[in-house]
Amino acid sequence: MNRPLLFLLTGIWWGVVSGCGGPLVGITVVDERTALENQVLGTYKELQQEVLLLASVRYIDPQGNLKPVPNLPPGKKEVIRAIQRSAFNKDDIDRLKAQGILGENNEGGLTVLDWKKVPDAERAFVENLVAEENADRAVIMRRVIETNETFTLQDLPRVRKLFAALNRDNARKGEFVQLESGEWIVKE
Repeated sequence: MNRPLLFLLTGIWWGVVSGCGGPLVGITVVDERTALENQVLGTYKELQQEVLLLASVRYIDPQGNLKPVPNLPPGKKEVIRAIQRSAFNKDDIDRLKAQGILGENNEGGLTVLDWKKVPDAERAFVENLVAEENADRAVIMRRVIETNETFTLQDLPRVRKLFAALNRDNARKGEFVQLESGEWIVKE
């Protein structure tokens, strides 16, 4: 899947402007995965910014007028709650990953790797935490697709794989990640 998908103009060379021979533009080839990553990351960052903006109860417009936060449509409200819950659960997830209990799977979600390491008193908590996090990630991925005009729900498997790759890249040293092949490794 490393076929060129997108060509970006990087600028006109001075030699052409001054009358010297040479190419008109420099071209950078960006493969399909990079273009997809850029689209998904851009949309995801926009969603995160909306969460930050909505954290305020009010704001002041450019003319200095106090404005209340507008009511949110249901889809946006759902994804904002998912992002907030995910941020709230991050410390517990990071702790369980560091203990080798959880790992980032190749579908963009979390997997419990070793139930033997989970104390009996904490099993329900871990099960609920993983279920909630995976549900939140699914909401976020669907919203990325819904708010990006180049995606359809048929692109969900590709978006899941992309989120999995990003999660692998962002995993800390010593955490378990699942490769695209299905193999689990410890990130170095």
